[in-house]
Amino acid sequence: MRAVLPGRPQAKLQALCTACWEGSRVVAYISGNALVILGGAHTLLQTIYHNEDEELQAIALDEDSGKFVVASQAQLYIYRPHGKEEGVLRWSLYGTVQLPPDPALDVTLSWGLSDELLVGRSQLTLYAITDTPTEIWSQQLPSPVKFAEFSYDAGLIASCGSYDRMLKIWRRLSAVADTNRFDFTYAHHPAAVTGMHWRRPFHREQAVPNILYTLCADNKLRIWAGFDRSALQTLQLWAEIDLLASIQPRTLDPCNVSNSRAAFIIDGRDFTLATEKAVQTGATSEKDQHALDRLIEIANRNPEVCIILDQKGHMSAWGIENIGSKTRTSSNIYNIAHIEGLNIPFMQHAPPMSDYAQFYGFCGDQSNGTITILGHFFDGRIEWLEGKVDHLFDPSPRAGRLHSKALWSGHSGPIKKIIRNVSGKAVVSRTDDNEVLVWKKRNSKDGTVLSRASSFAAEEHIHRFCFLGEGEFLINLHHHKIALWDTRSFRASKIASCEYSLSGKPLCIIIIPQSTVDKNIAHVATIGSDMKGIAWEVQISAARKRRDSKTTLQEPILKQFFTFDLGLKDDLSFVLPVDPAGSEDTISGFLDPFARDVVLAYTNSGILRTWTTRVDPTKTKVEWLLTSTVETGVENPTLASGSSIHKTALIDSSKTGLTIWDTRDTQLEHEQHFSEETIQDLDWTSTPDTQSILAVGFPHRVLLLSQLRYDYLSVKPAWTTIREIRVRDLSPHPIGDSCWLSDGNVVVGCGNQLYVYDKTIAVTDNLANDYRLTSPRSVSADMFDVVQRLNGPLPVFHPQFLAQCILAGKSDLVRRIILNLNKTLKFFVEGDEIDTFLDIPTGDFFIEQQAMNGSIRKEMNSSYADFSDDDEPGEVTEDVAASVTENLAKYALPHLSSREQIYLADIIECSATVSKLRRALDDNAARFLVFFRQHMLRRSHDPSEKVTISWREVVCAFHSESQDILLDQTSRQFNGKVLWEHARECGMFIWITDPAALKAQMEIIARNEYTKTDEKNPVDCSLYYLALKKKNVLQGLWRMAAWHQEQASTKRLLANNFQETRWKTAALKNAYALLGKHRYRNYSHLHLLNEPDSHIIIDYAAAFFLLAGNLRDAVNVCYNQLNDLQLGIAIARTYEGDNSPVFRELLEEKILPEAANEGNRWLASWAFWMLNRRDLAVRTLISPIHTLLETPESPGMHSKSYLGNDPALVILYKQLREKTVSTLKGASRVPRQAEWDFIIRNARLYDRMGCDILALDLVRNWEFLQQPPESKQQTLSVPFDPRQMLRRRASLVVDDLQSPKLPPPEMMKAGQKQVPTVFEEPDANSLLDSFGF
Repeated sequence: MRAVLPGRPQAKLQALCTACWEGSRVVAYISGNALVILGGAHTLLQTIYHNEDEELQAIALDEDSGKFVVASQAQLYIYRPHGKEEGVLRWSLYGTVQLPPDPALDVTLSWGLSDELLVGRSQLTLYAITDTPTEIWSQQLPSPVKFAEFSYDAGLIASCGSYDRMLKIWRRLSAVADTNRFDFTYAHHPAAVTGMHWRRPFHREQAVPNILYTLCADNKLRIWAGFDRSALQTLQLWAEIDLLASIQPRTLDPCNVSNSRAAFIIDGRDFTLATEKAVQTGATSEKDQHALDRLIEIANRNPEVCIILDQKGHMSAWGIENIGSKTRTSSNIYNIAHIEGLNIPFMQHAPPMSDYAQFYGFCGDQSNGTITILGHFFDGRIEWLEGKVDHLFDPSPRAGRLHSKALWSGHSGPIKKIIRNVSGKAVVSRTDDNEVLVWKKRNSKDGTVLSRASSFAAEEHIHRFCFLGEGEFLINLHHHKIALWDTRSFRASKIASCEYSLSGKPLCIIIIPQSTVDKNIAHVATIGSDMKGIAWEVQISAARKRRDSKTTLQEPILKQFFTFDLGLKDDLSFVLPVDPAGSEDTISGFLDPFARDVVLAYTNSGILRTWTTRVDPTKTKVEWLLTSTVETGVENPTLASGSSIHKTALIDSSKTGLTIWDTRDTQLEHEQHFSEETIQDLDWTSTPDTQSILAVGFPHRVLLLSQLRYDYLSVKPAWTTIREIRVRDLSPHPIGDSCWLSDGNVVVGCGNQLYVYDKTIAVTDNLANDYRLTSPRSVSADMFDVVQRLNGPLPVFHPQFLAQCILAGKSDLVRRIILNLNKTLKFFVEGDEIDTFLDIPTGDFFIEQQAMNGSIRKEMNSSYADFSDDDEPGEVTEDVAASVTENLAKYALPHLSSREQIYLADIIECSATVSKLRRALDDNAARFLVFFRQHMLRRSHDPSEKVTISWREVVCAFHSESQDILLDQTSRQFNGKVLWEHARECGMFIWITDPAALKAQMEIIARNEYTKTDEKNPVDCSLYYLALKKKNVLQGLWRMAAWHQEQASTKRLLANNFQETRWKTAALKNAYALLGKHRYRNYSHLHLLNEPDSHIIIDYAAAFFLLAGNLRDAVNVCYNQLNDLQLGIAIARTYEGDNSPVFRELLEEKILPEAANEGNRWLASWAFWMLNRRDLAVRTLISPIHTLLETPESPGMHSKSYLGNDPALVILYKQLREKTVSTLKGASRVPRQAEWDFIIRNARLYDRMGCDILALDLVRNWEFLQQPPESKQQTLSVPFDPRQMLRRRASLVVDDLQSPKLPPPEMMKAGQKQVPTVFEEPDANSLLDSFGF
């Protein structure tokens, strides 16, 4: 935590106390009904709230025991410390004392001897604070007491009433329990006593004479001592210091003269200790050495130091020594320094009740010899001022003697709402009773702090409010009036107001961004519950003149500008302004979807809508544009927050579910549920490079979530928690609100306190290991640096970049990257920087694959090839992969985590393996083999990691022309023993297109399933052999299973003809019996298996359905009971082929709805292709899947996820549309705007993945289909050939529509019959021409 604003201190004489307890400085004060305990300028130890409505009156701290006592009008609360030894210092309630009714308005408190407490009101009362506090002495006074304080040895009490000139000195005559007796004498003053201070000895046990300092209304400080034993008074006047005369004006300018004085004492123990520490620290310059030498000379005289201040920055310091000596000399009081330019923040022109300040001086940081001055200003603040002791008392001119280390202020009641201005440099906080404080952010050498800039209390309820500019003006929206407040001064003033009328309830107030940088005019608007709104114009320049000028200006400051209606009011839940999230307060003058969002609305059905707006001053109107509509499916949302960079967070009806949406691409990025607490606040900010950070507020903590790079290979979440802010240890009060400042600082309002957290976050093991933070040695890091590391552009040697290049078909680029990385690592030393592009020219990343191949061949044939290094390999061989892997094991590369280095080694090894077969593989086969091999390597590294090959790789293999090699390579990965679990793992029965190969592979699996155990159980392979319709083979296997107790009955059953109805029914009965035994988990009568297993039982039930010839039920069992979609597909394709009605029914009724619900475009494209709807197989890559189904399904939440928009879909779309005429025809039906949005969306996906180069390559090299030309053939109803829409390679498109050849134009004349086509043997030359000869 960088700073704390613990609340507004009470304007009471005993509202603040401080002491050094057991070597630790403890400061405490009262604020409202709260006790605030701090251990330093920015160290909040504890906040204790009291249930009673009355405010606290006084506080006192016992320096011996560390006990606190706070008092209200009716009760005392005593707290004692605990947990210091454990490092968790807290105070708990020790006891309470009920105070009798008393007409006195003030209460004074003072600790005496061990567990003695003096309470002063209309009487002085002494309590013994034990387990049961008891009253041990009481004395009625003629007037309520204003001061009452024990001396340090508790032998004397000094007391005084309001406006009293006669100070009573009470002397203890007896300290025996139950016999406490006091007498008193007077210390006469010529005017009212305004303050007192007892001298403190160096140690508690030290016996020194009691010395009392008093301040009087005649501006004199008096020193009282008991130097005359024969005098009637206990203490006699020893000396006095004239405060007015101590500071003489050094200028004739009356503006630089002040007659107001403040004085306080720095005890000798603190002054001496600070000097000793300053000597140990030493001086850094000759000037500092002179100041330190003089300070040592003064400290050797063991003085008490009196500090006198005025409101113009003057300070006079006086040393007082030998106090109480009978022979006082003029040298006993001497001037130490008289300085100017001290920045003590007195409030100028303060009201009389606020124009007062108390100061407390003590030795600050004991390590470097500083003096700390606590200033309690009765205008509602406490300031911690600190400076080096030798600098403070140096009489020579010097700047920066004191600096403000902390400002403690705030509200006196619980904070309800906090908002910021657009730049984040000012915030305003509000309480339920309409107390408003304006805070300005300023940077100090200790970090970011908030200083109170203005305050006011509104008479009417504030419904909504917002800032204008940099916090100079504040707009308050009341229910029927809008008001403008000037907050440039410490006390804000209302300078304009305007009545308004809305038909609905006003829901928000919005600052309308300006299209020009005009600081003289601003526009604000409100929107009601019926989506109707009003806009106002604010003349900022006139507002400045109104405050600065005493004359009345005719120009209106605040006036109604325009009324509007946004419509779409049905089912509306709420409307709110979007969070500026670091954006500028100006926008472009264009009203288009690229403008930043201004307003967010959400409905009860979960529909999000965003608008942008602009002001047209020439037409005196405000124009609105709907920029996005997102159907989230979240019913009855309770909270939402949008950012100007198109991110929206939405909370469900239970207030525990969080979803984060990209409103520009209408996709779900993150979903998370919190069961322990309810979500009550959402706030957005962004880094300088526009990476989003979301603050999620709970009652006692705030989570900071950062966006992550999209990862379509490992399918990691797109958001992660980077910081947790807990306030329960600081305050029991729940969080009221929170908001962001600029530069990543967070302000949390809790109770009446504000906590300011900077952007330094702790680097956890999770961040260091999993999210690319390679410096776990550092305990903390800058949050913006962390977020940039989690998101920014990837180096080209990052495994994700290489994987995306492989998917994009840039195999030559991958080869160059790996070879350059190998060359770099040969000479790499730990700590060296590696060029993120590996010295590859940027333009080479945008060269298409064919062009790159040509340029490489040209380079190899160039004469410069003679000068190449023969030692450098030209291909990614296994030796290159081994070399890179060896170096990756030795060195930690920048920008890569340890896990990513493992993935990099894997992908390089896989590329080397595939490189050997590259000449025999097409691009799709190469993609499949690389990622399948990588999948197997990851599984070998961590068997517990549940990684599976995705539908992306399966579809790539499906469209490959090298499936025989794929089958061979996948079989090798499983050592030639492919079981069904292996086939499912690689998706084999999805991507095999050859029916003969499909059945051959099924037979191999059946054989391997049978032989996988030593006992060779026919049950294991029954389903697969029956899918092949090889019942006779299964009969032979049962004949050899003599060990099986069901052999005889099964042989008899299989010997029957299952074409007959009788035996079909018998097989079905067996199938249903097995399903029933599985459903009720009753395996006691099932003897087919030695160890019953539910999956094998269901497999066996599906086998009996196949035995009965009921393929549909067998497939349903696989899909529903086994949850094995691939097994159902394999059985259906093997049993009846790809044109099977059951298989088509599975595709249409199961697979396509499932793909639509999950948003799985890969699965949908494959299913449409298998249905011979190749046009839809292309369209589904762009269009929403549910819109292409005959019976549209309602898309589920998963279908809205960003995972459904894999950028590799662009590669498949481009490949398929150029494959056949039907796919090209399907692509032609895609609207041009939809294709444009598809390309732009995928470019943004590449950018979000950190592959900015690939995003630029996509938008640079993408070719859109040409528009169909207007021709005469179309007018004659001749079908248009879609191949004309391609810009190139049209001759390679396969005509799968089998359309008849068009007759010559002369044959198309009216009334002329078409000549029947006759086969003619082609000429040999034409055959050679078709091959390019």
